[in-house]
Amino acid sequence: MVSDINFLLVGNSRLHWAQYSQNQFKFFHTEKEQKVPDNIDLDQLIWANVGKLPNFLLKKENEIKTKDIKLSNLPDYFGVDRALACIAALKIIENPLKKDLLIADFGTILSITKLNSNGSIIGGQLVPGFLTQLKSMEQTTKNLKVPKKYDIPTQDFLINTEEAILKGVINSLTGVIDSLFNPNKDILVICGGDSEFLTKSLKIQKENIINTPNLVMEGMIIHHLSIKHLF
Repeated sequence: MVSDINFLLVGNSRLHWAQYSQNQFKFFHTEKEQKVPDNIDLDQLIWANVGKLPNFLLKKENEIKTKDIKLSNLPDYFGVDRALACIAALKIIENPLKKDLLIADFGTILSITKLNSNGSIIGGQLVPGFLTQLKSMEQTTKNLKVPKKYDIPTQDFLINTEEAILKGVINSLTGVIDSLFNPNKDILVICGGDSEFLTKSLKIQKENIINTPNLVMEGMIIHHLSIKHLF
């Protein structure tokens, strides 16, 4: 039964959970060092992995891998999180005009995946994510530090170093989306931990953006229920 099943995506930075309660799924996130949340049965836990495994035991037979997902033109080396986002978008996004789906997952990495309305993978791009870029600047330079606040300036040219860093990183992330998205041909689907924060900086008209932060977790649920013939 669905009520007995919970889901986990092991991310690069955090653990992402879907817990079934009161006839609906609750989505939440924990740090990798934290203990397993209450009411999670590891023996029944369905999971997928794109990062370093946590320090508790996960049953291999409960793992979802890219090769398990049925999408046309999907290579086995494709990230399972990207594949899960694709099957969720195909299932839940209304697409009467049969446009391509452009999925932007704003996480540790900004992964951009494009597929057609029939579920065939076209391809994509990978870009260092928001915090990944900030931390990289701090680690590889002498004088640049990760800003303590993420107040994105509206101006394009800044004197203050922290503001210049923030604006540059934001532009690198939103600029690639702005350049790839064609509203006449595509439906833009935004997800991931930084999606709500970064959507505000996109130049794309907001009515052309579908923001579903937990798209990958929804893909895990849809995939599992489909193979159990419950969906």
